[in-house]
Formats: sequence, structure tokens, C-alpha cells
Amino acid sequence: MTELAERFDLDASALAPDCALRRDESLARHTSMRVGGPADLFCEVESEAALAAVVRHARAARLPLFVLGGGTNLVVSDRGVRGVTVKLGRSFARTTWLAEDGRAARVLAGAAGNFKRLVVDVTGRGFTGLEFGEGIPGTVGGGVLMNAGAFGGEIADVVVALRGVTAAGEAVQIPRAELAFAYRRLDLPRGFVVTALELRVERGDPERIAQAVADAKRKRGRHQPLGQPNAGSVFKNPPGDFAGRLLELCGLKGRRMGGAQVSPQHANFIVNTGGARASEVRDLLREMRDTVWRRRGVWLEPEVRLAGEW
Repeated sequence: MTELAERFDLDASALAPDCALRRDESLARHTSMRVGGPADLFCEVESEAALAAVVRHARAARLPLFVLGGGTNLVVSDRGVRGVTVKLGRSFARTTWLAEDGRAARVLAGAAGNFKRLVVDVTGRGFTGLEFGEGIPGTVGGGVLMNAGAFGGEIADVVVALRGVTAAGEAVQIPRAELAFAYRRLDLPRGFVVTALELRVERGDPERIAQAVADAKRKRGRHQPLGQPNAGSVFKNPPGDFAGRLLELCGLKGRRMGGAQVSPQHANFIVNTGGARASEVRDLLREMRDTVWRRRGVWLEPEVRLAGEW
């Protein structure tokens, strides 16, 4: 461990018990693709104060800071991640109903909460706006960072505000008017760590809500490889088309590179068939992108993120 990392280690130790610090933590077990090397320093925080302190300590030690969510749209390098990897603990997974009346409700959802469970909670109470999210994996925080959406809906439609910690280690709230949402993206200040979302959802027809959720579940089950490790959709849909359709037209279904394979079920997914390496996933992703460009003239933009030292 470098002298700077040792300095961070000493500083972060004072944050216990709100910061569990581990060295050389394997990140494969923290990602849905089940690939990736170790984090130099892995810190799981249980309070906003501890998170802010970790951000400040990393900055003072001049160490890079990587925030890990549910790891569902992420491929971590075989070499791992240098510096400090921070993960929000269970205390950031709570959902609080702030206000509710006959027409609408305001909900505070912790960023570490399970996105699917949030959808079940909201729709189960008869509120509409998140039906599209049935079956979307990962955390609430990850969902807002990628502006998760499907079947004509997206999380940007219900977000009222974001809470989080800045790169300087200051806890702040950002109102909806200042949030720059785009297709599968949210542009935030560099280094900002989301800790919670405030949502506003409308009262709806319970039968229609239940039907919409059932429809989303059926479509995902029919088209997506839910039984194998994967990182979700590999590419964003280009304007007016579908990435999966273009990849299938290029004959890429079933294409393998080591333990990584383009899903025979849906061409916009790469699955880990067993023992895949991150480099194989990355190389297969590049082959898919380049093949579509050569044969169809469309440049696909990745939806999955590559992280770590490549």
C-alpha cells in the first residue's frame, strides 16, 4: 500500500463504526457481471457524515474516488480499481413516505435501496409513475444516474430533488429544475455522490397499475437473459431504432469470446457463461459496436460502463 493510501487508512479508521474499511476487496462479487479485480481500499459507509469525511480524506490524500452502486451496468477491469472505492451501506437503503393524500405522495428513497423493491412498494400502494421499472436491476441511485427507463417511462418523470455529497464533502440538495436529465443519463457536478431521491408519484387506478407491471414483467422474462450473470443492456438504443435489432441483423447472437457471450436470447446483452474475464467482455463489446458500424452504418453508444485500470 502506498504512503498516501496508508494516510487515508489512518484517517478513515477514525470514522468507525460508520465506515467499514477493507483492503484488496474483490469487486467481482459486487457486480452483476461477476468479473473484475480488487479495490485498493473499499469503504462501506453508513452515514452521510461518514461519506462526506471519506470524500474529504480521499481528496486530501490525493487518491481517486470511485463510487460503486449495485454494479448492474458496470464492468470492472481485471486489474481492479485504484484508490478508494466507496459503497453506500444499508442505512442508505431506506424508503420514507414523506406525505400522502388522495391524489399524490412524496417519497424519499435511499440511493442504496433496491430499485425493484421501490417499484413494488410504490405500485403496491396504488401510485403510478414507476410501472416501467418492474424488473430493472440495481440500486435507486444507479437508476437515477442512468435515468433508468423502459416501455415509455423513465425515472426523470417522477424525481423532485436529489440529495447527496459534493466533491468537497458538503451535503446538499439539488432541486429538479437544476437537474439535467437526458436519454439514459443524468449530468451531475463532477464528484457528486447521490445519497437519496425525492419522488412525487400520482394516485392511479390499481387495476391499470397492476396490469402495466405484469406486462413489463412478462416482456422482460420473454426477451432478457435473467438467469445468467450480465450487466444489463450493453448499448443505448440509437434514435428511431433498437440496438438489439441491429446487433441481431449483424448475426451477433451467440458470438463468444472466452467466457463472454452475446446472449442467444437478446443480442443487446453479454452474459458470463462461467469464468469470463473483464477483458473478454470489453473486447466482445468492441466487436459488437464495430460490426454494427461496418455493416449498418450506425455507431452504438455503450450503456454499460467500464471502470478501473484497463
